[in-house]
Formats: sequence, C-alpha cells, structure tokens
Amino acid sequence: MNIDDLTIEEKIGQMIMIGMDTNYITDRIRKMIIHYKIGGIILYRKNFNTYNDMLKLISDLKELNKVNKIPLFIAIDQEGGRVNRLPPEIKNLPSANKLASTNNKDIIINSAKIIGKILKKSGFNLNFSPVLDIKRFEDSHPIGDRCYGSTKEAVIKYGIPVMKEFQNQGIISVIKHFPGHGSTKYDSHFLLPIVDYDIDFLQKEDMYPFEQAIKQGADAILIGHLLIKKVTGLYPASLSKKFITKYLKKKYRYRGLVITDDLKMKAIKLIYGSSSAVEKAFKAGNDIIIFRFNNSEENAVFKKITNLAKKGKIKEHHINRSVRKIISMKQKYNISDYDIPIGIDIEKINNEIMQIIEKEKIDDP
Repeated sequence: MNIDDLTIEEKIGQMIMIGMDTNYITDRIRKMIIHYKIGGIILYRKNFNTYNDMLKLISDLKELNKVNKIPLFIAIDQEGGRVNRLPPEIKNLPSANKLASTNNKDIIINSAKIIGKILKKSGFNLNFSPVLDIKRFEDSHPIGDRCYGSTKEAVIKYGIPVMKEFQNQGIISVIKHFPGHGSTKYDSHFLLPIVDYDIDFLQKEDMYPFEQAIKQGADAILIGHLLIKKVTGLYPASLSKKFITKYLKKKYRYRGLVITDDLKMKAIKLIYGSSSAVEKAFKAGNDIIIFRFNNSEENAVFKKITNLAKKGKIKEHHINRSVRKIISMKQKYNISDYDIPIGIDIEKINNEIMQIIEKEKIDDP
C-alpha cells in the first residue's frame, strides 16, 4: 500500500478506532466504515450474546470493510478476571494478580497462549493487554487485581512474557496504561486521576516495566488519562505532546503504535469536550485515537480534524508518519479482511482453562 494513494480523509480514518453500542451493524457503523474508512473497531461483551453471534459480527465487519484499501483492526481488551469480554460459553481465566500469586511463570504464559489462540481463531487481531501497572492498592481499585504484582520486578517477570505470547499467537499486544496507574486513586472513566509521584520516581518505578517491554519489542502502547504534576500541564498524558514526545518517543526511543485510552471516558469528555479532546489527541502525537461518540459528534469531529489538516494546523507529515506505522503493523501481522474466523472448539478450550484453575487451586475468577 502506497500512502500517496490515500486521501487526507482516508488517512485520518485509519487513525480512528471506535466502539459499538449494539450487537448488530447499525447505519452509524456502516457509515464509519464505508464513508470515513476507519482503521479499527473494538468489541465488548455487549456486542454479542453467544460465541456464534461474535463470529458472525466479526465476519460481517470484515466483509463490510472489503471495499476499502486497508483491512480493519478488530480489537478487544481481554485480560481475564473482571475484564472479560468473551461470550459466556467460554470459561473465564483468572485475573493477572491471581495468576501471579501462583509464582508459576509457565501457567501465566499458558493462560496468555489460550487467550491468544481464542482471539486469533475468532477473528481478532489486536488485544489491549497486558496491564503493566504496579499494584499499590486494594483489589477494589479500578486497576486492582489486573496487575501482575506490587513491584516493577514482578510486573516485568510476568507481564512481558504475556505480551510476547500474544505476539507469538499472531495478536498485536497493546501494553497499558503508560505511564502507570499504580500511583493513582481514581478511575479515569469518571474522574481524572492525578499521579502523586514526581517524574524521577515514575521513571525508576512505574515507567520502568514499559521501558523494558519496549526493549523487548512492544508493538503498541496505550496512554492513560493520567495527570502528572509539573509534567503534562493542564492535560493528561494521553493528550500531552510534551510528555509523549519527551519520554516515550525520545527517551525510550519507542517507534511502535501510540494509542489513546477511550476519549469517551467522562473524565475526558466532561473536562475537555469530545471535539477538543480528539483534536488534542491528534496534535499530541497519538497514532490511533479511540472514541465512542454519537453520530452527530462523530461527524463534527471528522469534519473538524479534516479541516485542520487541510489548513496545516495538524501537520500532514505527522499524519503520514502515523498511517505508515499503522499500515506497517497490519502488514507485519498479515491482517486481512479475507481471513474468515474459523472458530474454536469451545469444549476443548474450556477444559484447558479448567486445568489451569484446578491445577493451581485458583479461586473462581
């Protein structure tokens, strides 16, 4: 794919990933794919009732996108534990923290292998997992038992092999939530979390697992909606060009995909407004912007971003750089809309999951 063959509208579309509110393809979704030529869709459990429903929805999305030049990212955030997006016929693997409590690295890698296998055979190609945050809070915290440990060493020991196993299974692994939720109290779905530690501490602790993951081939990183005093200014890390450029791209020499957390989260939408947040996300240096707005908001956002790009207020060479990375990643993982999901043997997969739970005597997830 030659980027020169794409219009500015098609390039901007590639940098957008949206969520769905229904279990079928609405006119809104059809328009986002056919007209705006978006780069990806993220699915949740609310989007399907059964495993067969999920396979059909993914197949239908791929079929719809075949008229476009570039295949879709079909994404999910499947961690296990409380973050379980798969249909109810598939048993749930335990949370990261419960798996890590076994002190058995092989079990953790095998769990990632099972998830990767399920996703790949079901038609997904990108997973927002693992969490590389450090656990400094109770399980009831928004991140809670989703962490692999309370030290950077534990997170590195268990989290990075999970990332690499997803990659081995042909799934793009998006590590999250850079620079780390470990020093926050609030849930960015509702309130804007403020990081309580200074940047020097963060670099030595919370950001260290991400640095090591980058050195070991991280393909994609999700930037959290985290406000760092004296560093990100009035904006969270996800919308801060200074932070993304200085620390992620320059200090860690990261060249993979930079992805925002969902801009529909109330903490972002209420403080900055949907249109302003998307504009800021583009200008901050994110390669993929995730949002789930209503139809009128989406139309306004696309129109605004396109106009800004045409006027040079969002630099087209920056857009080109992001789109080249997106296309390169899709080629690296051989993503194609013509790969029809073959599905899994649910009984066999469930047996594999139960073997892990029973062998390690892990409580029900």
